[in-house]
Amino acid sequence: MDSASLAALASLHSQQNLHTVFVYGSLMADEVLRILLKRTPQSSDAVLNGYQRLSIKKRVYPAIIPVDSKKVSGKILSGIKDFEMDILDAFEAVEYKRIAVEVSLKDSLEKLLAYAYVWDNEKDPNLYGDWDFEEWKRDYLEAYVKRVDKFMKEFEQQTTP
Repeated sequence: MDSASLAALASLHSQQNLHTVFVYGSLMADEVLRILLKRTPQSSDAVLNGYQRLSIKKRVYPAIIPVDSKKVSGKILSGIKDFEMDILDAFEAVEYKRIAVEVSLKDSLEKLLAYAYVWDNEKDPNLYGDWDFEEWKRDYLEAYVKRVDKFMKEFEQQTTP
């Protein structure tokens, strides 16, 4: 989808309580999204300027924190419904805060407003080095998908009357 169409879609979504989310870690994997959201949302490659993606000691997923001179490559997920935001909020848990950020689409450099999950403790001593998505997919995706499936089963039990 070209950036003009994506911008029009974002405008339409805001009228329908649909959200745009910038993802930069495990949520870039379609396999993870299919378990969490029961679908693979429309997505486009994007860049978040002024942030750095870091590894977290003893975790397989990354964090982002504000760092002026850095940028993070990821994806924009479009058309996320309110109940899907609730799922993502629960999945990201208390260590992340959801904030609005400005991202640039890679194909056009057009800027969009999106939500992103930012690590809540910028000074966390457990943050280190760069995190690599391709390495993560190769080394951890299969086991991670099982963890996400377990999370969703527990989440659905808690939210089903």
